[in-house]
Amino acid sequence: MKKDPDTMSETLAKPANGSSNAKPVFSQDPHKTSESREKVLEVAIGREVRAFRRQHNITVADLAKTTGLSIGMLSKIENGVTSPSLTTLQALSNALSIPLTSFFRGFEEQREAVHVKAGTGDEADRRGTRAGHQYNLLGHIGSNASGVIVEPYLITLTEESDTFPDFQHDGMEFIYMLEGEVEYRHGDKTFILQPGDSFFFDADAPHGPQTHIKLPARYLSIISYPQNS
Repeated sequence: MKKDPDTMSETLAKPANGSSNAKPVFSQDPHKTSESREKVLEVAIGREVRAFRRQHNITVADLAKTTGLSIGMLSKIENGVTSPSLTTLQALSNALSIPLTSFFRGFEEQREAVHVKAGTGDEADRRGTRAGHQYNLLGHIGSNASGVIVEPYLITLTEESDTFPDFQHDGMEFIYMLEGEVEYRHGDKTFILQPGDSFFFDADAPHGPQTHIKLPARYLSIISYPQNS
């Protein structure tokens, strides 16, 4: 299967000593300083062009043919490498049947942040609350430029909590154990989670605490999924 070259890649690098313990290498640099405002605008426009093209199920080649632009130029625009002229943006907006101003949406929208003070997280109603699992939502940002929704929860299990190993939902989930001990199921496997342990998994498989070994138990659960799912 070919990977989309537009997406961020993750590769496995072999250690120099030839050992099989490969470490993941990520292309994103979390310490990178912010770019100039002009460069940020180019990137924002490129993301919108790509998003609208994919939304219309149009290939780069088809869009190039419709607009009269070269495939290379479209690729540069979508990757934020070049700043398209007003004439080029007009041609793209006509081909994609959208207002020209739509390309600036990602540049103009505000980047939100949420600060939740200790003990003030909102109690949320999720599927697990029926099994006596207490969910405290630690922050939420809705539609955003990243295209990803993230839900951070503090989950508490007590003597009144039922075991419930059959959660299943879209996206990925990360768990960090704070207190107590549980046997956690994922698919056909189980894992003992103790304070300090972390667990990262594809949430589409059945999962959840199968056995409460030591209560009360508390853990952070961070769920992420595409915002259009």
